[in-house]
Amino acid sequence: MVARIYLDHNATTPMDAAVLAAMKPYLEELFGNPSSTEHEEGHAAAQAVEQARQQVAAAIGARASEIVFTGSCTEADNLAVLGAARANPERRHVITTAIEHPAVLEPARALEREGWRVTFVGVDELGQVAPEAIEEAITDETALVSVMAANNEVGTVQPIREIGALCASRGVLFHTDLAQLVAYGDVDVDRDNIHLASLSAHKAYGPKGVGALYVRSRNPRARLAPISFGGGQERGLRPGTLNTPAIVGMGKALSIAKRSAAADATRLRALCTTFRDRLLADVPGARLNGHASERVANNLSFSIEGVEPLALIRRLRDDLSFSAASACSTDKVETSHVLKAMFGDTPRARGAFRIAPGRFTTDAEMERASALLIAEARRLHRARLPV
Repeated sequence: MVARIYLDHNATTPMDAAVLAAMKPYLEELFGNPSSTEHEEGHAAAQAVEQARQQVAAAIGARASEIVFTGSCTEADNLAVLGAARANPERRHVITTAIEHPAVLEPARALEREGWRVTFVGVDELGQVAPEAIEEAITDETALVSVMAANNEVGTVQPIREIGALCASRGVLFHTDLAQLVAYGDVDVDRDNIHLASLSAHKAYGPKGVGALYVRSRNPRARLAPISFGGGQERGLRPGTLNTPAIVGMGKALSIAKRSAAADATRLRALCTTFRDRLLADVPGARLNGHASERVANNLSFSIEGVEPLALIRRLRDDLSFSAASACSTDKVETSHVLKAMFGDTPRARGAFRIAPGRFTTDAEMERASALLIAEARRLHRARLPV
């Protein structure tokens, strides 16, 4: 029996075996609460957390004291957006883009309901925001600019270094969600003038249920108001007993990513280029979505004229795992806000699907996946042609 091929690494990644091995002692004998440092079990857990904090910081060029562990990247995004705005109540304006993850868009809309003004900057047909559009939107009232580093649906990488520089020049905090970039890209928060950065473990071959927020302590210092309250852990910004095994796993995952990102990106970009060229050549009406070159190494987004992506996924589900850009629920299918921002509510937007290989995807798997997908897409395309 031929194994199914997993091509949805932008949604989540399998855990690296080295990550699981690092976590295992803290799931078993080293079970202490890291807040209970007065005894040996708690002290051992606290030491493990601090080592992981150093590993996460090193992955992005930060200081260990600038890392706040959270329960997810979504929580980190919420803390960044809500916390930065509420800590600067004299500035009642926030800027973000129309293609952000809901973890940024929904806190921004919550701020609107609380009386903040929010500017949602649009993108071009490649899914990229122009730094000039961000600069034009900044006013003396702007507290925060939030722009994701790489889009999870179409893979387009944003010019965060340029945006960070202009935010620094205008005295505005800059936040970016690094979830899709940290496993395959070069990140340096100081070089890129990033003041707040959200991180995910499970998008970088680590465990689910843990994330982190980089909070700049150097000038300009990022001030945050807490959005939850309790025992005062994580400098009072994220109270609650720390998930030591998951934090250890995140530290290990990001330390591996720091070492392997360049090599992984080179290999995955080559796999994706071969897959892209073959599909575009062999499937009538196929188009690539997102920027052709400025994109995260392991992402391909396609739309195929006359081919419904959910039908394609259903037909191939025994062999391949990949995702449609539309969000499905029990009673409706909604076109992705990202694709709508790029193309409007058009067949191209509604027909998008994503292919995302990862660190452990082989050349043979990508070759088999492309053959299966091309054959099925051609069959569905022919079935839609008029007789």
